[in-house]
Amino acid sequence: MNIEQLKDSIVSGAYNSVLQNIYSDNINTVKARYLSCIEGYQQQFQKGDNISVFSAPGRTEVGGNHTDHQHGRVIAGAVDLDIIAVVNKTNANVIRVFSEGFGLTEVVLDNFNVVENEKETSAALIRGIVSRLKERGYPVSGFDAYTMSDVLCGSGLSSSAAFEVLIGTVLNDLYCNSELKAIEIAQIAQYAENVYFGKPSGLMDQTASAVGGFVSIDFACIKKPIINPITFDLKKHGYQLVIVNTGANHSDLTDDYASIPHEMKDIASCFDKEHLNEVETTVFYQNIPKLRGQVSDRAILRAIHFFEDTNRVTRQADALIHQDIDTFLKEVNASGQSSYDYLQNVYSPHNPTEQSIALALCLTKQFLKGQGACRVHGGGFAGTIQVYLPISVTDDYIKHMKLVFGENCCYRINIRKQGGVKVI
Repeated sequence: MNIEQLKDSIVSGAYNSVLQNIYSDNINTVKARYLSCIEGYQQQFQKGDNISVFSAPGRTEVGGNHTDHQHGRVIAGAVDLDIIAVVNKTNANVIRVFSEGFGLTEVVLDNFNVVENEKETSAALIRGIVSRLKERGYPVSGFDAYTMSDVLCGSGLSSSAAFEVLIGTVLNDLYCNSELKAIEIAQIAQYAENVYFGKPSGLMDQTASAVGGFVSIDFACIKKPIINPITFDLKKHGYQLVIVNTGANHSDLTDDYASIPHEMKDIASCFDKEHLNEVETTVFYQNIPKLRGQVSDRAILRAIHFFEDTNRVTRQADALIHQDIDTFLKEVNASGQSSYDYLQNVYSPHNPTEQSIALALCLTKQFLKGQGACRVHGGGFAGTIQVYLPISVTDDYIKHMKLVFGENCCYRINIRKQGGVKVI
């Protein structure tokens, strides 16, 4: 459809049921956001005769902290904060994406190699995804897109994975006959982030964004991870999920993030393995005396975290499946303590006086007084914590945290069923 037809159809309510199936917000709020994105497209690109609208959600890590890159187990969930894109398919050999608040990214599709000066940019992600699709034989060409995101950068909800999955979902629809499964889009997105963007991330973020809902994921076979959807409604059990953004600076943390998989792989290599999931837990513990001197003590502690947290995921998944909220919350707290003590990603060793996550966890535990649960959220070192609060005290908690971390520090989060999707 063209741009005017799209606007008319949204205003008339033709897509109300579709939008209500995705979002928990008031339908008029959702429609206003979509119309604003359309207006942004018109201002930037003027016309469009092959218009579609896409969405890709952020994600929250529920269980398993830094276990995915060692092919362990995780639980994750797609959240009701997303990136939406108004897209027009073109015949030009260029992809143009205007991201509201960030500006225009253009990628001419004449070079599919890694471009060093593009690393850590959106252009690198787009080029990497296109390169992988070209390798698979898909005739990828251009499009124009205007995007709006409420997955704020630095929120710990993985705006980067949402963007990658969005681009993959768009290209899958426009040029791949929608043949790619959600997990394939996730794998292509991770490849682009690892190789072209230059961040050594695991596969959890992209999988959660692409698949949607609560999912437990076993990455033992990385090419065919085992994905099991879990039906669980926190609110029915009296709890609200809140993400607290402490506002700490994420810049210059790449080395901190990279040190975790590197040190875990150092341990694995001592057993002639590539990843820790290939090492028997009992064999690892038996050999700790021999490991000292070969690797750092921190590497040993981080490996201990991996073995404990990847096994903990199984208990968390079972608790959710059996609707056992108390056991689930107990394991969330245990995971958080393991990340603090063993994984050591609560603050950066390069800036030890900046401890906003540690402060947020301390204040949260004092507020909860044994109720609910909290833990570091995502990559760590700076950024966000995850909190499971009794609904009855959520408003008071948010007021409490705003006094310390600012007016917009707290996000009430719900799990959405859909992953990356063509909406219209």
